[in-house]
Parts: sequence; C-alpha cells; structure tokens
Amino acid sequence: MLISSLQNHSVKNLVKLNKARERKAQNLFVIEGARELSLALAGGYSLKEVYVCRKLFEQSDYPDVLDAIDDEKIIDITPEVFKKASYRTSSDGLIALAHPKKHTLANINLSDNPFVIILESVEKPGNLGAILRTADAAAVDAVIVCDPQTDIYNPNVIRSSVGGLFTVQTAVCTSQEAMEWLDKHSITSYAAELEAAEWYQDVDYRDASAIVMGTEADGLTNSWINYAAKRIKIPMSGKLDSLNVSVSTAILTFEAMRQRG
Repeated sequence: MLISSLQNHSVKNLVKLNKARERKAQNLFVIEGARELSLALAGGYSLKEVYVCRKLFEQSDYPDVLDAIDDEKIIDITPEVFKKASYRTSSDGLIALAHPKKHTLANINLSDNPFVIILESVEKPGNLGAILRTADAAAVDAVIVCDPQTDIYNPNVIRSSVGGLFTVQTAVCTSQEAMEWLDKHSITSYAAELEAAEWYQDVDYRDASAIVMGTEADGLTNSWINYAAKRIKIPMSGKLDSLNVSVSTAILTFEAMRQRG
C-alpha cells in the first residue's frame, strides 16, 4: 500500500497527533526516526502502524529496524506525504504510531543503591527530553515527573531525548505521591535552589539519593524545599543567576556519578 495523497485521512491524523489532546483521546503517540523506533521496540512498546518513505529510509543507519515489524503494519508513503506528516526537519523516513505505557511509581524497579531525578512541574518538552538524555547517559534509576505541565509523549520530548524516553524508567505522579515513594524507599532528597546553603559538590550522594529540580521561572515550591533533606546550589561566577534546568540537572547528576565511582 502506498499513500500519495496529502488529504489522506491517515496523513491528517498523524498531524493531529502533534496535539496532546489527540494523543490522549486516541491513546496513541508518534515516534519519528529509525534510532528512536529501534529503542522503543527494545523497550517493549507496541506499535499500531509504521509509515515509511523508502527514498529517505535508504539512507538510514538502522536499515534492519523494519525486520522486527509485521508487514501488515508497514505503510509506504511518498516524500511529499512524509514532509507533511513529519514533525522533525530531518529524519530517515520513518513515522510510527505507538501505544503509550503506564508510567507509575509502582512500575519502577530500583537498584540496591538508587539515584533518582525528580522534576517538579516541568513545562518545556525540550528540557524534559534533554534531562532524559542525561539520565540515560548517567544510567540513573529513574526520572520522576511531578505535576507536569507538558505531556511526556510530546514529539519534542522524544526528539530532544534522542529516544531516551524509551530507555529510562519514567513515572508521572503528584509531588505528594513522589515524597511518599521516596520515604518508602529511604531515598534522601536534595533540592536545587538559588538561595541554598550548601554547594552541590559538598554534598554526599553515595547513598540512595534524589535530586529535585524546579522550573526555570519559579524554581521549586515550598513543599519540596521544606521536604528535602538539604538544599543545594551551583556556583555562578558570571552576571546571570541561573542555568537552564537541563544543564543544572546534568551538572548535579554527573557529580553524583563521580562520587559513586
């Protein structure tokens, strides 16, 4: 089957799924790119359909990714259709429709000495994706997204995480649920805060630990600041008083990994 019409219902639906309300209503989300698709398959995600532009896919670094997909789920599309349906400016010709997973705290499997990233009210999908990419690189146990202002299946999350959404254990919950979960697992939390009393590098993260990050605009709410065992900050030597939250998260995370050897 080859779709060549820009007015095709399936093509229009791919565009619709860029909206969070459509993803929720249809219980579907879009995966674009062969690397991301291969990571999703390895992560056990179930696919509904895969749209392939053969002209672009010929240049892919992951030519075997389609071998793991049932032929009846593969639909060919023209370059013109791919251009209309794709979210990214450059890709290798694959757009998949996948079913989301349930991201609950109960589904997280912790190591004997866990390190966790907590995000409160993250609002920019690009930041969430970048943090997931950091989490994968550092092999953290999980990323907990509390009271989110963005959908974790936003195309920008998948794009900026380079597929890290599919490799990192992720849970979505309220802040109160996250605090109770931390208590249950005896994980000590450290809140990143501009007015903090301790430098981040002076804190010991070698035991079960979590760093708690707030929004760039408002930082953490008082509930997290008061809950955390300690408040930590990053030295700022220039004229600006803060960093991008994904950069700050990476700094804190890799300091913890350095201490842990």
